[in-house]
Amino acid sequence: MNEPLAIKLKPKTLKDILGQESLIGRDKIIFNMVKNKKIFSMILYGEPGIGKTSIATAIVNDLGMNYRFLNAVIHKKQDFDIVIEEAKMYDGIILIVDEIHRLNKDKQDILLPCLESGLITLIGLTTSNPYHAINPAIRSRCQIFKLEPLSEENILIGLKRAIKTEYLKDINISNDALKYIAKISKYDLRFAYNLLEVAYYYNKDHSINVEIIKSINNTTVITGDKNEESYYNSLSGLQKSIRGSDVNAALHYLAQLLIMEDLSIIFRRLCVICYEDIGLANPSIGPKLNAVINACERVGLPEARIPLSNIVIEMCLSPKSNSAYLAIDKAMNEIKEHAVGDVPSIIKSPNIGYLYPHNYPNSLVKQNYMPDKIKDSIYYYPKETSKYEKSLKEVYEKINKIIK
Repeated sequence: MNEPLAIKLKPKTLKDILGQESLIGRDKIIFNMVKNKKIFSMILYGEPGIGKTSIATAIVNDLGMNYRFLNAVIHKKQDFDIVIEEAKMYDGIILIVDEIHRLNKDKQDILLPCLESGLITLIGLTTSNPYHAINPAIRSRCQIFKLEPLSEENILIGLKRAIKTEYLKDINISNDALKYIAKISKYDLRFAYNLLEVAYYYNKDHSINVEIIKSINNTTVITGDKNEESYYNSLSGLQKSIRGSDVNAALHYLAQLLIMEDLSIIFRRLCVICYEDIGLANPSIGPKLNAVINACERVGLPEARIPLSNIVIEMCLSPKSNSAYLAIDKAMNEIKEHAVGDVPSIIKSPNIGYLYPHNYPNSLVKQNYMPDKIKDSIYYYPKETSKYEKSLKEVYEKINKIIK
């Protein structure tokens, strides 16, 4: 069987795992679970190639427990039924489910009672944020662990281990080439192993240098990565440039991020900027950004740079307002810092004294909706940086005047 190198080098135990010290390091949570022979249902999430499947299989290997591996997309409901029957035979089983965010309702319905009873211990794997992508009923029955991106040093250690194995016999690779592979692998160990294996068969004598790697994969390398301060400086530069309406600086930082070829982090940051820095000054920018994201996902790179350039320029030149962002933060801080009390009785029991606004002129009637202790608190202070928020301010002030 022509197994890829990444499969051949898959870790057998937790000791073989690279990175993730916060979870599997000595006396950390997963380390102690295995040490104490007690495992709970969990969801492991993080980017591709950073060790989710490896940690899951290492856990079951270290525990020596019966387990099955299913994919939420590929495997059918009948496959899950079979695992449940096996679990009854063995008095329990560990079920590893890849792409768990794609688990449909039928499969969820048969799994939930088994998770509830402990018949099945689930280890779910996903690249998506489980707090958004996974059914709350599944999520509430699992501990959620986020895996961090691997560092270049982690990747380099993995590559140095690989070249010492029987699978790359007589390999002759320079240290610079190993470092270059680690640099362009973007924290994906599987990608690094696959690239190393292709390079191994490039020449009959298995000699590898940086130029050979570049001829196979011409990814542009720039200074900075997700584990280095400079990467986050580029993201911060993008946001601050848009906030400061500097089109050229924003395009510069967008270009840096595009060269890193990580669209998802650009999308997330632009969404934050859209609502934190532009907000109510230009509400149309949100739907426009969503349209751009859809276009980028459809065309991919390198073409995605074009719609992104359009939206970044428009965001730079848009009026700005952080009034909504400041308002919700002020409301949340008040709740955290003070015992604000319960909601008013007219809200809890609307039959007792509640006045239905639609029965009154302008659909307005004076009554207190806030907890009594903070009934005079004000969170929203409109800005006048755009016609739209000026109009909101007029309505806001008119409402306050009528009800007072």
